[in-house]
Amino acid sequence: MQVFARNGFHSTSMNDVADAAGVTKPVLYQHFDSKQDLYLALLEEAGNRLRNTVTKAVASATNGKEQTEFGFKAYFRWVANDHDAFLLLFGSRANRDEESVSTIRRITAETAHAIAPLIAADIDSDHQRTLAHGLVGLAEGASRHLVERGEAFDPEVLGQQVADMAWAGLRAVHRG
Repeated sequence: MQVFARNGFHSTSMNDVADAAGVTKPVLYQHFDSKQDLYLALLEEAGNRLRNTVTKAVASATNGKEQTEFGFKAYFRWVANDHDAFLLLFGSRANRDEESVSTIRRITAETAHAIAPLIAADIDSDHQRTLAHGLVGLAEGASRHLVERGEAFDPEVLGQQVADMAWAGLRAVHRG
Protein backbone atom coordinates (compact mmCIF):
# COMPACT_ATOMS: atom_id res chain seq x y z
CA MET A 1 0.00 0.00 0.00
CA GLN A 2 2.82 2.36 0.89
CA VAL A 3 4.39 2.19 -2.57
CA PHE A 4 1.14 3.07 -4.36
CA ALA A 5 0.29 5.74 -1.79
CA ARG A 6 3.61 7.52 -2.10
CA ASN A 7 4.43 7.01 -5.79
CA GLY A 8 0.97 6.82 -7.31
CA PHE A 9 -0.52 4.06 -9.42
CA HIS A 10 1.14 4.89 -12.71
CA SER A 11 4.64 5.39 -11.26
CA THR A 12 4.53 2.10 -9.35
CA SER A 13 5.50 -1.16 -11.00
CA MET A 14 4.77 -4.67 -9.79
CA ASN A 15 8.54 -4.97 -9.25
CA ASP A 16 8.33 -2.01 -6.85
CA VAL A 17 5.47 -3.67 -4.96
CA ALA A 18 7.25 -7.03 -4.86
CA ASP A 19 10.44 -5.43 -3.55
CA ALA A 20 8.54 -3.54 -0.83
CA ALA A 21 6.67 -6.72 0.17
CA GLY A 22 9.83 -8.81 0.19
CA VAL A 23 8.49 -11.27 -2.39
CA THR A 24 9.05 -11.94 -6.06
CA LYS A 25 6.85 -10.62 -8.83
CA PRO A 26 5.59 -14.14 -9.70
CA VAL A 27 4.33 -14.47 -6.11
CA LEU A 28 2.25 -11.31 -6.59
CA TYR A 29 0.80 -12.69 -9.80
CA GLN A 30 -0.21 -15.87 -7.98
CA HIS A 31 -2.62 -13.70 -5.97
CA PHE A 32 -3.50 -10.89 -8.38
CA ASP A 33 -4.06 -11.03 -12.13
CA SER A 34 -2.81 -7.49 -12.67
CA LYS A 35 -1.50 -4.37 -11.03
CA GLN A 36 -5.04 -2.98 -11.28
CA ASP A 37 -6.48 -5.97 -9.38
CA LEU A 38 -3.91 -5.51 -6.63
CA TYR A 39 -4.65 -1.80 -6.47
CA LEU A 40 -8.41 -2.39 -6.22
CA ALA A 41 -7.87 -4.93 -3.44
CA LEU A 42 -5.79 -2.37 -1.55
CA LEU A 43 -8.51 0.26 -2.02
CA GLU A 44 -11.04 -2.18 -0.56
CA GLU A 45 -8.76 -2.91 2.39
CA ALA A 46 -8.20 0.79 3.08
CA GLY A 47 -11.91 1.52 2.77
CA ASN A 48 -12.82 -1.29 5.13
CA ARG A 49 -10.35 -0.04 7.72
CA LEU A 50 -11.77 3.48 7.48
CA ARG A 51 -15.39 2.36 7.72
CA ASN A 52 -14.69 -0.06 10.59
CA THR A 53 -12.74 2.58 12.51
CA VAL A 54 -15.55 5.13 12.33
CA THR A 55 -18.48 2.77 12.89
CA LYS A 56 -16.77 1.12 15.87
CA ALA A 57 -16.07 4.52 17.43
CA VAL A 58 -19.62 5.83 17.08
CA ALA A 59 -21.10 2.58 18.39
CA SER A 60 -19.82 3.39 21.88
CA ALA A 61 -21.47 6.83 21.93
CA THR A 62 -24.57 7.43 24.03
CA ASN A 63 -25.98 10.46 22.20
CA GLY A 64 -25.75 12.38 18.93
CA LYS A 65 -23.14 14.83 20.14
CA GLU A 66 -20.86 11.99 21.25
CA GLN A 67 -21.44 10.16 17.97
CA THR A 68 -20.30 13.27 16.11
CA GLU A 69 -17.25 13.74 18.35
CA PHE A 70 -16.25 10.08 18.42
CA GLY A 71 -16.73 9.72 14.66
CA PHE A 72 -14.60 12.71 13.69
CA LYS A 73 -11.89 11.91 16.23
CA ALA A 74 -11.75 8.32 14.96
CA TYR A 75 -11.55 9.52 11.35
CA PHE A 76 -8.67 11.89 12.07
CA ARG A 77 -6.86 9.24 14.16
CA TRP A 78 -7.22 6.91 11.18
CA VAL A 79 -5.70 9.55 8.90
CA ALA A 80 -2.81 10.14 11.33
CA ASN A 81 -2.16 6.44 11.96
CA ASP A 82 -3.01 4.98 8.55
CA HIS A 83 -1.58 7.79 6.45
CA ASP A 84 -0.86 5.57 3.46
CA ALA A 85 -4.43 4.25 3.36
CA PHE A 86 -5.75 7.82 3.31
CA LEU A 87 -3.34 8.76 0.51
CA LEU A 88 -4.28 5.66 -1.46
CA LEU A 89 -7.98 6.55 -1.29
CA PHE A 90 -7.93 10.33 -1.44
CA GLY A 91 -4.43 11.55 -2.27
CA SER A 92 -3.57 13.48 -5.39
CA ARG A 93 -1.59 10.52 -6.78
CA ALA A 94 -4.50 8.08 -6.55
CA ASN A 95 -5.45 6.24 -9.72
CA ARG A 96 -8.32 8.03 -11.42
CA ASP A 97 -9.40 5.37 -13.90
CA GLU A 98 -13.12 4.58 -14.01
CA GLU A 99 -12.93 1.39 -11.93
CA SER A 100 -10.82 2.96 -9.17
CA VAL A 101 -13.00 6.07 -9.00
CA SER A 102 -16.10 3.88 -8.85
CA THR A 103 -14.58 1.87 -5.98
CA ILE A 104 -13.66 5.02 -4.04
CA ARG A 105 -17.15 6.47 -4.59
CA ARG A 106 -18.71 3.25 -3.35
CA ILE A 107 -16.49 3.24 -0.25
CA THR A 108 -17.43 6.86 0.47
CA ALA A 109 -21.13 6.07 -0.08
CA GLU A 110 -20.95 3.02 2.21
CA THR A 111 -19.33 5.12 4.92
CA ALA A 112 -22.01 7.78 4.56
CA HIS A 113 -24.71 5.10 4.51
CA ALA A 114 -23.36 3.68 7.78
CA ILE A 115 -23.62 7.03 9.57
CA ALA A 116 -26.83 8.35 7.95
CA PRO A 117 -29.17 6.60 10.40
CA LEU A 118 -27.30 8.26 13.26
CA ILE A 119 -28.48 11.67 12.09
CA ALA A 120 -31.53 11.95 14.30
CA ALA A 121 -33.12 14.88 12.53
CA ASP A 122 -36.78 14.82 11.60
CA ILE A 123 -36.00 14.56 7.89
CA ASP A 124 -36.44 11.87 5.28
CA SER A 125 -33.78 9.25 4.64
CA ASP A 126 -32.61 10.87 1.38
CA HIS A 127 -31.75 14.06 3.25
CA GLN A 128 -30.09 12.04 6.02
CA ARG A 129 -27.82 10.42 3.41
CA THR A 130 -27.05 13.82 1.89
CA LEU A 131 -26.04 15.20 5.29
CA ALA A 132 -23.99 12.06 5.96
CA HIS A 133 -22.11 12.58 2.67
CA GLY A 134 -21.48 16.16 3.79
CA LEU A 135 -19.97 14.94 7.06
CA VAL A 136 -17.74 12.46 5.23
CA GLY A 137 -16.70 15.20 2.80
CA LEU A 138 -15.92 17.55 5.67
CA ALA A 139 -13.55 15.02 7.23
CA GLU A 140 -11.96 14.13 3.90
CA GLY A 141 -11.49 17.76 2.85
CA ALA A 142 -9.89 18.81 6.14
CA SER A 143 -7.62 15.76 6.03
CA ARG A 144 -6.62 16.30 2.42
CA HIS A 145 -5.73 19.93 3.19
CA LEU A 146 -3.39 18.88 6.01
CA VAL A 147 -1.92 15.73 4.46
CA GLU A 148 -1.08 17.25 1.08
CA ARG A 149 0.75 20.08 2.82
CA GLY A 150 2.54 17.73 5.18
CA GLU A 151 1.14 19.57 8.18
CA ALA A 152 1.22 17.82 11.53
CA PHE A 153 -2.04 17.77 13.46
CA ASP A 154 -3.44 16.42 16.69
CA PRO A 155 -6.33 14.14 15.70
CA GLU A 156 -8.06 14.64 19.05
CA VAL A 157 -7.97 18.44 18.85
CA LEU A 158 -8.87 18.56 15.17
CA GLY A 159 -11.59 15.96 15.66
CA GLN A 160 -13.13 17.99 18.47
CA GLN A 161 -12.99 21.24 16.50
CA VAL A 162 -14.56 19.74 13.38
CA ALA A 163 -17.13 17.86 15.48
CA ASP A 164 -18.11 21.08 17.26
CA MET A 165 -18.62 22.79 13.91
CA ALA A 166 -20.56 19.85 12.47
CA TRP A 167 -22.67 19.45 15.61
CA ALA A 168 -23.68 23.11 15.49
CA GLY A 169 -24.88 22.55 11.93
CA LEU A 170 -26.66 19.31 12.76
CA ARG A 171 -28.43 20.97 15.69
CA ALA A 172 -29.70 23.65 13.31
CA VAL A 173 -31.13 20.90 11.08
CA HIS A 174 -32.89 19.42 14.10
CA ARG A 175 -34.61 22.74 14.78
CA GLY A 176 -35.80 22.87 11.21
